[in-house]
Amino acid sequence: MPNASARPKNGRRSRRRRREDPARNELVSSSLESAQQCLFNQDYGTAFVHYLLVLNLAPMFKDFAKDSFRFTLFKWTEELDSVGRIQDLFDCYEQALELFPADEVILNSMGEHLFRMGFRDEAAGHFHKALKLRPDYPEARENFYRVANWLVERWHFLMLNDHGRNRKYQQAIQKAVQSGCNTVLDIGTGTGILGMCAKKAGAAEVYACELSKTMYELACEVLAANGMDGRIKILHKKSLEMEVPKDIPHKVSLVVTETVDAGLFGEGIIESLIHAWHHLLLPPQRGENEFQEQSATGRVIPAGATVFGMAVESAEIRRHHRLCVSEVGSLSMSAAGELHSPVSCSSEPDDSMEPYTTERLSRLPGGYKSLTEPFTALDIDFNNVQELEGLSSREVRRIHLPVTQEGELDALAVWFQLHLDEESSLSTGPQEDTCWEQAIYPVHSTKAFLLKPRDELIVEVSCRDAYLRLCSVAVLRDGREIRLDKRLDSQHCENPVSNPNPEAELCSALASLKTDQNQTKDFSMLECSEMALLNNHDYHKSFCSALAKLISQLKVKWQNQERTSGDQLDCSDLFYVLDVSEGFSLLSLIAASRGHVKAYSSVEKKKQQEVLKRLARSNNIPEDHLEFWLNHVEDEQGMLQRPSREKLWSAIILDCVETCGLIRQKLMEKASLARCLLEEGGSIFPAKIVVHGMLVESDTLLLESAVQGQEPTLGFNIAPFINQFTVPVHVFLDFSTLECRHLSESVELFVLDLMNATANYTDREVKVQATSAGRITAIPFWYHIYLDQDISVSTFSQNSHWKQAAVVLQQPLEVRAGDWVCLTVKLHKSTISMTAHVANAPRPMEQ
Repeated sequence: MPNASARPKNGRRSRRRRREDPARNELVSSSLESAQQCLFNQDYGTAFVHYLLVLNLAPMFKDFAKDSFRFTLFKWTEELDSVGRIQDLFDCYEQALELFPADEVILNSMGEHLFRMGFRDEAAGHFHKALKLRPDYPEARENFYRVANWLVERWHFLMLNDHGRNRKYQQAIQKAVQSGCNTVLDIGTGTGILGMCAKKAGAAEVYACELSKTMYELACEVLAANGMDGRIKILHKKSLEMEVPKDIPHKVSLVVTETVDAGLFGEGIIESLIHAWHHLLLPPQRGENEFQEQSATGRVIPAGATVFGMAVESAEIRRHHRLCVSEVGSLSMSAAGELHSPVSCSSEPDDSMEPYTTERLSRLPGGYKSLTEPFTALDIDFNNVQELEGLSSREVRRIHLPVTQEGELDALAVWFQLHLDEESSLSTGPQEDTCWEQAIYPVHSTKAFLLKPRDELIVEVSCRDAYLRLCSVAVLRDGREIRLDKRLDSQHCENPVSNPNPEAELCSALASLKTDQNQTKDFSMLECSEMALLNNHDYHKSFCSALAKLISQLKVKWQNQERTSGDQLDCSDLFYVLDVSEGFSLLSLIAASRGHVKAYSSVEKKKQQEVLKRLARSNNIPEDHLEFWLNHVEDEQGMLQRPSREKLWSAIILDCVETCGLIRQKLMEKASLARCLLEEGGSIFPAKIVVHGMLVESDTLLLESAVQGQEPTLGFNIAPFINQFTVPVHVFLDFSTLECRHLSESVELFVLDLMNATANYTDREVKVQATSAGRITAIPFWYHIYLDQDISVSTFSQNSHWKQAAVVLQQPLEVRAGDWVCLTVKLHKSTISMTAHVANAPRPMEQ
């Protein structure tokens, strides 16, 4: 059979025109007709198959059928998603992209599915391709910004902008290479900066590995731009999977890495180095006095670390990790059981808990108080493999810390000194000007414990699962040990240090066991933001007032209807309230406590539902006045619907603002649907959201948002590549502690009216007068959430569980005092963007 794909030998011969195939044409025509009929009948799966057949057999129909094909694809994959056929879903997208490889809408849609499934690297790739095809495509741009926050966390920018840190690493690497370490492996290379330092220092061979696909591809671009793509071999894999000679030809003499987090071991440096010492590194130098060629021995940069800690008091830490109030919106919380955050540390590992969280103590709202002097918790030598292997089997170490100031024990704050070599080190301490945060080990005692001078705090330090664990277990006061790590009643709390009576000890242990079992049964874990929400007294008080006002108005309306019609209304009729807040919320229970209200909660987790039921019983709320709405609807997509065929809602509570400081996605669409489900006189809570903002000059926000040129990165060209992941809106901002200069008063930027659709708009021009001269680098913004016309809460209040956000300008804007700055504020699918220019000056690009 002749090769049909071969080119004609004589280039001047005309190509023979393909003969018409009547059977093929008939099949294409009938399949196209069938596809359209199936689409009309909403049989999307069959329609999709017919379209695939048509477009593969007759590509000339692509332009004609493109929109219908897209619609069919999206509808069919929605159905596949709803029944959990995930592999089939992605197969459909792959088939679609074979037909339309440059279709930005299909690429973006597949990216959305990938992101929801947790495939963030792959999602970013699809969003990025969609943006390259159509840079003004707003959905792809917003999706890319969202995934960029996951893939390239903001600390990457701070770290690369930290010239002091980068320079110290460079000097330590240069010294090691010049002393004979001429083969180098960079573990967790990130942008490749440490590997490039080794090559620049003269290393003969440099290898690097990176697990993240996004960072691996970025590092490849960086190496090429710096002329090192052929001189450094980079692998897309974990160092734990590397072998000699499969991945590198022989063992290396130097490993460089910064795979450490705020708690030192959280990124797996111990496991990585143990594997490296056994499989990738030359053996260490045997003794200080025994001469060996550096090229024949192995070493690690950093050489080791010292971990420090101290006890602190901080209301901000406290309210995010344990319940601090006895009442929430007039509800007694006594029956709630034990509630605390998922950040909890014990010497025994628990997969359901994180041992620590992180905070930048220097920017903690409300500050903190040191209750002890800093203490040394741990020393570790990364060049001693026996010490690394023995770390997890070390005995739990008890440290007695003298208390220096009176205060409530809220947490242990931890930082470390990273010893790069014998002479150079980096500190992550709270007083340092560094890119690092500190690790926070919160205390979860249900009642506040006040430490006093002359007390001794007893802390246990362990490392059972390669995570550093610090636990405040007891206080020594006047010769008696007061336990902090046992859930005991007050009569069991204090034990003398001297040996107790064995019989009494047995009774105490049995009582402890019984108490622990009861407490475990009534224990529920909430996210840190949910704990802070419970502790937000002003928010719940305002909601109580607004709801009471609404119920009172509705009762008057009912009474007026009764008088007007002359009919006796059914007194058993209840007001129906739906709370569709994200996560754990007490608002439905608060509504039910008003009397004559049937409330529906969207709380989904069984343990959290049990908390609401216990609180309902203890607050004398009739059992049938609280129900869980997700038990009544088939899926979360259909959450907004009527309570029954005959009823409408008196109030619908929407969760409008994410904890990070952004408007929730699809808020306005949800509000539009909610308005249709309200009875006459009913209301959405909140009724309106007003966005406020301010012009500021903040170098900190610039450093956290983008790499500022080549100087901080030691002359290496990294900024253009990492800055592809710059996002215009900085989230999780604590504006109250941000280092910045205010260049204007706060102003109203935008209004979202959830009750009146006609009052809304998509963009707005706002003029702001500069009160000081300077460079506008950002526009922080926050919200006033109006529950009704008169009652509001601010997301910028001291006890708010919300953070703030800020639009960071790509180019700072110079202003003088008295200048008028024109802001164009736009809202697109719940995403706020802003442009800024000085009046009568050229307009800049949109942020």
